Amino acid sequence: MKKSITHFFVPVIVLFLLALRTSAQQAYLPLDPEKHHMLDRMDILSGKNSKLGHSSYKPYYRPNIQMASDSALENYKKTSKADSFQVNFFRNDQWELYANDSVGNSRKPFFKEFYRKKNSLLHVRKDYFTLQISPVLYLNAGRQTANNNDLLYINTRGAEIRGSIDNKIGFYFFAADNQMMMQDYAMQKTVLPGFSDPVVPGEGFAKYFKGNKGVDFITARGYFTFGITKHIKVQMGHDKNFIGNGYRSLFLSDNAAPYSFVKIITEVGKFRYTNLWADMNAGYMNGQRYNNKIFTMHHLSYNARPNLNIGLFESIMQGPKDSAATSTPWQLSYLNPVIFSRYIEQYQGSNDNSMLGIDLKWNFLHHFSFYSQVLLDEFVLHEITHRTGWWGNKQALQLGLKYVNALGVKNLDFQAEMNYVRPYMYSHQTNFTSYTHYNQALAHPLGANFVEWIGIARYQPSKRLFLTGKLFYVKTGEDSSATVNNLTNNNGGNIFKSYDPIAHANTYGNKVGQGIATDIMMVSLQVSYMLRHNFYIDLYLQYRNKTSAIEARNLTTTYASGGIRWNIPWRVQEY
Repeated sequence: MKKSITHFFVPVIVLFLLALRTSAQQAYLPLDPEKHHMLDRMDILSGKNSKLGHSSYKPYYRPNIQMASDSALENYKKTSKADSFQVNFFRNDQWELYANDSVGNSRKPFFKEFYRKKNSLLHVRKDYFTLQISPVLYLNAGRQTANNNDLLYINTRGAEIRGSIDNKIGFYFFAADNQMMMQDYAMQKTVLPGFSDPVVPGEGFAKYFKGNKGVDFITARGYFTFGITKHIKVQMGHDKNFIGNGYRSLFLSDNAAPYSFVKIITEVGKFRYTNLWADMNAGYMNGQRYNNKIFTMHHLSYNARPNLNIGLFESIMQGPKDSAATSTPWQLSYLNPVIFSRYIEQYQGSNDNSMLGIDLKWNFLHHFSFYSQVLLDEFVLHEITHRTGWWGNKQALQLGLKYVNALGVKNLDFQAEMNYVRPYMYSHQTNFTSYTHYNQALAHPLGANFVEWIGIARYQPSKRLFLTGKLFYVKTGEDSSATVNNLTNNNGGNIFKSYDPIAHANTYGNKVGQGIATDIMMVSLQVSYMLRHNFYIDLYLQYRNKTSAIEARNLTTTYASGGIRWNIPWRVQEY
């Protein structure tokens, strides 16, 4: 294990030594769907004058957000007070990027030392050093109408730190202690058959408390950023990444736990090329911890027009090379930053899990944005043209449309999205090479073998009030048994199961939704009022209904909660 970590970070040390003469570096905006939406709004309204850059790869780089905010400020003065408020929020949130020291200043600091800047409890600004320290708090409680009447809650306390050193190194750190009592369907997702430990969606190691009714875990993320040249920058640390312009991602999402990674971003002209190497966990199963696996990803983004972006994606998941899963799958060949690692995989005769995809975003008419993702896991044209339903034709498709200032109503935004994932997508010969990390899907939280429709309406009637309504409808097919070692029962939805055709009888005739027919509908309403900078009072209402061909699996949940949230995104269970 120590040897694998050493091998993983040797390239990082070399890159770090090359960064002695670098341009200014900053941290990234933490992943947050609601903040992403506000930035996407700027991007769509800007039309052909987008300053946000290559928006398909997230998190967003703060200097890019600064340029987008400054560009939008004058235009937003002509639209609505809510838009101007939102632009100023982003300017205040990254005041360190402005030469004018008055940006982000509080009108009434506490005891003259605390909250001199709106977003920071304490801050330092020197020519050679910047530092911001902010508290993190999430207190939320509610009840569901189900078989139990326990109080459900989220209790998160922590801190967020970011800054820069000598205008060359940027850094970010987030840590929080969490206790959660979740809705019944969320606990079903957390307590997985065949796994000995709880798997909290989006988190790492957890333990049970309150008689296995709740989970207790620590969240920790952090990284450094530095530049090699003016056009090449590096990020290394422990965090998440997201690729796509949709609410979901079929390439790489923030559904799984954070992971250690090295990321190189090369941006020249209209092109942005991202290399990601990540050290991921093959998971826990039947009380046994498996060794790590290595994830290699390339994403090439091209701004064909100021309002049209096209991307090319590929990934390789390398698993342990021995049957006992005790070796480390490090192969130096995959350090090659050039795209098309599939060639390297075939050249070495490897059975690693590779995927290839294309993504697209087109903003038009200052109101609309069309986006799409197409992902291929395995592909044989003959089997597709003859419509045989061959198990090996594994593809995924996303189509989506955003509509801002809809129907002529300022700050009313709609989003519609469809995600279609064929059976056996993301799975592989073993769990060691499946598209997973820490017992969680790296892309869509539902795994595979489903079609999903999403509708989202967002409305900001005043500067500080945010209303969000969401509708999810899913058609999928489940297995009669969810245990991973039951290979004879595999309809293609459980991506932890082997896709080996010997282990299942469904060689041909496969279709989306096969297995035990299951429909899931979920409706929610989020109401947030920003009392201070990034401090919210929240109300959440949710209705979820699962209907299965097996009556015992039917589950209806109605849930209501309220609370406060400070410097942390919504924590929602949307699956």
